[in-house]
Amino acid sequence: MPHRHRVAILLGSPSLRSRTQALATALLDAVSEHVPVQADWVELSRLGPQFGSALSRDALGTDARAALEALETADLLIAATPVYKGSYTGLFKHVVDLLNPDALVGRPVLLAASGGGERHALVVEHQLRPLFGFFRAQTVPSAVYAAEAELEGYAVSSPALQARIAEAAGQAAALLVAQAARQPAPVAA
Repeated sequence: MPHRHRVAILLGSPSLRSRTQALATALLDAVSEHVPVQADWVELSRLGPQFGSALSRDALGTDARAALEALETADLLIAATPVYKGSYTGLFKHVVDLLNPDALVGRPVLLAASGGGERHALVVEHQLRPLFGFFRAQTVPSAVYAAEAELEGYAVSSPALQARIAEAAGQAAALLVAQAARQPAPVAA
């Protein structure tokens, strides 16, 4: 059985169904076209109340602690957020603030955001990339921003967006393969 790469998706949308979720799903599907994956979704629409009331990791409930562990130990992190007032959501940042500062060192992170229009497109470069740079993560070279007009009915409708997704997913998969090649082979029992 081929190795399945563990992918954690940090979905910063406060809504149960969102364009950001559609974007993250498209990215995950595109990565899985290159390498086998096992996905762990950390959806702030569901877990937000547990995170929002916690001022430290010690104050987190069981589900929120498990979510942080999934984010910290995944082979690849897909960090996707809607854009609010020129940046990521406050709850998204609060969850990231609870991560162990050394947990993402060298780990591939695929950055994604969605917003109402093109004027928010640089949020992935000016907000998300520096945020994960602090963690010394290995951000995928191509980040993906999706404007509202590129998503129709919670699905990717733009060929240009699909091309950006394919490019970023290919880069993320290449980083996963390189990472797996550097790790020692498991010892048979």
